Amino acid sequence: MGLWIGHPGALREIDDRAVSFDRSPDLTVTEFRSLSGTVTTWSAPAQPRRLKLQWTTLDREDHEFLDRLVRRLDGPGPVALIDPLARNLLTGAQAAGTGSRSSWSANPQEITVYGGASPSDPVTVSVDAPPANGTTDLNWRGLGWPWVPVTPGMTLTWWAPGLLAAGADFAGLGLYWHNRTGDFLTGLLGNKNRPLVAVAPAGAAFVRVAARFNAKGAWPVGESILTVGDTSAALLAGDRPYGEGAPQYSVTGYTHAATSPNPTYRDITLELVEVASATG
Repeated sequence: MGLWIGHPGALREIDDRAVSFDRSPDLTVTEFRSLSGTVTTWSAPAQPRRLKLQWTTLDREDHEFLDRLVRRLDGPGPVALIDPLARNLLTGAQAAGTGSRSSWSANPQEITVYGGASPSDPVTVSVDAPPANGTTDLNWRGLGWPWVPVTPGMTLTWWAPGLLAAGADFAGLGLYWHNRTGDFLTGLLGNKNRPLVAVAPAGAAFVRVAARFNAKGAWPVGESILTVGDTSAALLAGDRPYGEGAPQYSVTGYTHAATSPNPTYRDITLELVEVASATG
């Protein structure tokens, strides 16, 4: 599996393996030393991810796609990048069922989400009233995006084993596809006892993952997983990849040296930084 990059709904898979892939977070730790020799440190509360990729050969079509992307010929940023090393597209807190309640959304007349006093606090979902239509959804939100960015033809696997282990009374798992403007396209409901695998349809730019409840009660959200590809066998066997998210990125650096008589392009470097919002 390669690397997916581009605007939501128009991601391109770059199959050529990068010779260098630095994905170190920006820790921004500043050290202070007093006259007595005591050392104190300061760091920002958020540690954005920085990506630096380098290829020594790249197909012409892939290079032209990247060139259009960084020159913003098809529109401004932000840019979506599905990191091939990020095995769970949910955030770290979402995947663990902890942290801020803002990582989830639901009908406030039917569901309340509790928790979020600290990043390690467990999150609880409470279905407070019988759903008006017989069912109600708890949605996992995107990181900067409204939902998780995808592109047509991409295979995804979704599961919420934490709710299952907690004995939650829920009807099943939902994968709901939205276009670039956020409009709902179509959806799929699957059995809660096994991972739900589906292929993004035409026009899909985002996927909204959800658990559908049909009865009152309160349960810890626990672990959840959203992956690229069909990973259902590994998940059923006990694999629990931690979440790294699929955040918004801004392109901060791009260099290339083309060899004109050759159909491949050489010495290409692409640099990106994780952002809350971006124009490029």
